[in-house]
Amino acid sequence: MIRVDVRPEPIDVAAELAAHDAGGHGASASFIGRVRGDDGLVELFLDHHPVLTARGLDELAAQAAARWRLGALTLIHRVGAMAPGDTIVLVLASSPHRAEALDATEYLIDRLKTDVMLWKRETFADGRAAWVEQRDGDHARAERWD
Repeated sequence: MIRVDVRPEPIDVAAELAAHDAGGHGASASFIGRVRGDDGLVELFLDHHPVLTARGLDELAAQAAARWRLGALTLIHRVGAMAPGDTIVLVLASSPHRAEALDATEYLIDRLKTDVMLWKRETFADGRAAWVEQRDGDHARAERWD
């Protein structure tokens, strides 16, 4: 089962984990990405193009499912305004063996940063606000899967 979602509502990690895997897959791996509160950050705003962002997430999930033998895959990305500590992204992958689940999870996070149309704006306590550019390291991590 593949589940992909883009939503402005908070991600209930426990509920999503329960919905993802009723058991029997052998191994499950997860990644929970949260808003950091570094340097006085008070808000992270993720903007997106609803159709293109959803399509990008669907394509990544399909690529992972084609590459590894997965019994279940959940990929949820939040958009809109978030505070430090809020969950931004949840990736859950289940397979018969741990290596496949771990690799699929890492692949999805690495490729998500470069392949999906999302734009991040950070706002700080001192009033500064700036859009976040992709880092060279993001591209290097994504390219290692080619």
